[in-house]
Amino acid sequence: MGMWIAIAVGALLLVWLVAIYNRLVRFRALVREAWSGITVQLRRRADLIPNLVSTVEGYASHERGLLEAVTEARSAAGSAKGLEATAQADAQMTGMIGRL
Repeated sequence: MGMWIAIAVGALLLVWLVAIYNRLVRFRALVREAWSGITVQLRRRADLIPNLVSTVEGYASHERGLLEAVTEARSAAGSAKGLEATAQADAQMTGMIGRL
């Protein structure tokens, strides 16, 4: 009788160990899957960087041209002689500032 109890306890211990091992294997698979998802997102983000750079470059060239135009309008407003020339230069500068 004592031998059957020992066999039953051993079998239960074996089943418990197998269950723990299976759980650990499942958790390892979940961790690997999670890291895979992170890797995919990092790659996707890295692939989007060239698009972002080209967008920023295009916008920077637009801003550069606009800044030059505003600077020229400001210079013209500062060097304008006469009431009509000053009003015209101010209107031009106001239009450029509105584009900012």
